[in-house]
Amino acid sequence: MYKKFLLFLTFIAQFSFAQIQNSSKWSDLFSYNNILAFKENNGKIIAATENGVFYYDTVSGEITKLSKANGLHEVKISAFDYNPDTKIALIGYKSGNLDVVTEDGVTYVVDIPLSQSYTGSKVINHISINGDKAVISVGYGVSIFDLTKKEFGDTCFFFNGTSYVSALESVIKDNTVYSVTNSGIKSHPLNVTFSVYTSWVTTTGNYLQIEANSIFALANATKVYFGANINSLTAIADTFVKVKDIKLQAQNIVVTDQTKVYVYNLSGSLQKTFDANEELNTAYIVNNKLYSGSKFSGIFDESKNSYKPDGPYSNTSYKISLLNDNIWIAPGGLQDYYISLYPDLGYYHYDGSKWVYPEYFKNSTFKWNILSVKPNPANINEVFFTNHSTRSGEQGIYKMNKDTFIKAYVKNDVNAFLRRPVSLEYDEKNQLFCTVGYVDADPNNTNTLSMGYYYYNSNSDDFGLVTPYEGYPRVNTVISKEGVLWMTSPYFQNGGMMGYKYNYTPGQTSDDASLILKINNGLPSDIVTCANLDARGDLWIGTFLGLRILSNASSSIGGGQNVKVEPIIITQNGIGEELFKDSKIMSIEVDSGNQKWVSVDGGGVFYLSSNGENTIQHFTSVNSPLPSDIVTDIKVDSKTGKVYFATGDGVVVYQGDVLNVTSNFGNVKVYPNPVITSQFRGNVKITGLAEKTNIRITDAAGNVVHSAVARGGYYEWNLNNQRGARVASGIYFVLMTNEDATDKATAKIAVVN
Repeated sequence: MYKKFLLFLTFIAQFSFAQIQNSSKWSDLFSYNNILAFKENNGKIIAATENGVFYYDTVSGEITKLSKANGLHEVKISAFDYNPDTKIALIGYKSGNLDVVTEDGVTYVVDIPLSQSYTGSKVINHISINGDKAVISVGYGVSIFDLTKKEFGDTCFFFNGTSYVSALESVIKDNTVYSVTNSGIKSHPLNVTFSVYTSWVTTTGNYLQIEANSIFALANATKVYFGANINSLTAIADTFVKVKDIKLQAQNIVVTDQTKVYVYNLSGSLQKTFDANEELNTAYIVNNKLYSGSKFSGIFDESKNSYKPDGPYSNTSYKISLLNDNIWIAPGGLQDYYISLYPDLGYYHYDGSKWVYPEYFKNSTFKWNILSVKPNPANINEVFFTNHSTRSGEQGIYKMNKDTFIKAYVKNDVNAFLRRPVSLEYDEKNQLFCTVGYVDADPNNTNTLSMGYYYYNSNSDDFGLVTPYEGYPRVNTVISKEGVLWMTSPYFQNGGMMGYKYNYTPGQTSDDASLILKINNGLPSDIVTCANLDARGDLWIGTFLGLRILSNASSSIGGGQNVKVEPIIITQNGIGEELFKDSKIMSIEVDSGNQKWVSVDGGGVFYLSSNGENTIQHFTSVNSPLPSDIVTDIKVDSKTGKVYFATGDGVVVYQGDVLNVTSNFGNVKVYPNPVITSQFRGNVKITGLAEKTNIRITDAAGNVVHSAVARGGYYEWNLNNQRGARVASGIYFVLMTNEDATDKATAKIAVVN
């Protein structure tokens, strides 16, 4: 089954892509560093990366990218090929699905053929196009894909005894398929017995890669072979470190080694070399110039100039920080909220004009697990980050200045299992805090572990430690407001929601007060994963088993067992139901209009009304460009309205409708306008409103057809009148006043039924 989408963008006359729903409101912050494959089209390069494809014009220098944010249907690209004669590209994903890119748009193909007994990987290992057919190499064998019909044809399952044989790479030559496997080269003509595995011929040989045009080229890890006959090949004299790719182009054999490219003629004589001094994946000759695809720096030319869309160093993402026009992405992560995942990546920083990957991380031998990055609001160049590690000499809090390493703090070289820093936060007085778990509170009792916080003393340039919660070892996020730290403890037994009133004096504890919320207080689980405070001072608490609200949170400090949290009850078909019951909440963010963004493990992101009782939007990886339904962090830029979603597969951005909301009107916008029923059946959105707005909508005669009170700077009208019927065609006037009638705004809406 496949779905076809309309044309949206022309890269060049020969290479164009199609628009997906709401693409104008989405953009990606994907990395385009890791070049998996590329092909040439009339002197131009079309390159495939992990999460997208980009087009590079070697003459003009123009770079245009295509991703799930504006046309493709998935992330995690695993294979790619392009035929410049037919102008068709084929993109294969780790899921086993395909995107077919033609002049007419992008077609999504999800009907990969599978044997009922096959339960192995569906990752598309390799794609090779020959004319109007492509051979697809998968863990089960090979499938032929018809590029004209955009559907699968013959498939052969390489079934040997009780197991399947994976096709690593395959090509079509002289109407015969040749497939490289771990048990030799399998070959068969494209005829009626193609699907019968016992009719295939096996040629012995230890190969990992294959290419073909007028001749064959094959490679294993260290040697490359070529020749006109698959049974009689000649070895290139050189021995390689690790062959990454081979290409046959006109009169050349292009071999990509670990960090070098070698160009040979068809007699095996060396013509040219290129040393990148970093890991490469592929290479290609374009207009007699050699270009190589690197793992970390995009496309290199022979002078080692790099070409790629600007983006983070990697797609691995966990948490996001925003300040002014800058973005920081922490790529770390935790299994079960306490086991370090060690992606071995430093943070990525957008400095307002370009993405930066600090040299400190490129040259480091540490195994990094960075969970939090926080810039100083008073000095954007000063940045702190945490490394949650159990490796001696590596864990701690680190300070950078202009992305240059300055100092490491609270390193625990004696027992790296202890005192693990997690989440950083500045309060309203610009004081810096960091949650810390597994603190050895009692030196005489190694079984007693505590959690609490570090606080930064700028005068001594050091961190102090406060551990008010003995027996609660694990800690996750921290937020601060009104002299109270709210810390989440995701532990099944000694976990909960911790509130600690420090009265803006973090080092003085004599007047402090605390609160612990657990199941007895109404939480559905003691495993508290995240929390956030809204504009009313209510604390939204996310747990392993649902969501709870603590009203007027700061006043509850010291209340003990008497403090109760409440669920959000929504009514459906007259039956009350708890919102997010039994769902694992990953992140909670509050926008300027007090609406809530909530991510649910495996369920994508929900955009809720201020009280949580109405769902405004629900984004998943199916109906939006989200690269994953596991969103680990959400951040809203109140100045621009942009909403940032972090996933393990990259970051995407949604242009929200709510900017900074005040008591007066901003730039009021109404869209779509005009509303043509044949083209649009959704709600009309009105943005730029005051925090509380009284709305009256009238017809041309002045009759009121709809009235409402909008909160949060945003409103949607379903085009129904006060009787619930759709309004007639015509011009409608929107009359708006703020709460005290000191500010007014008007707008017109044209409706065509």
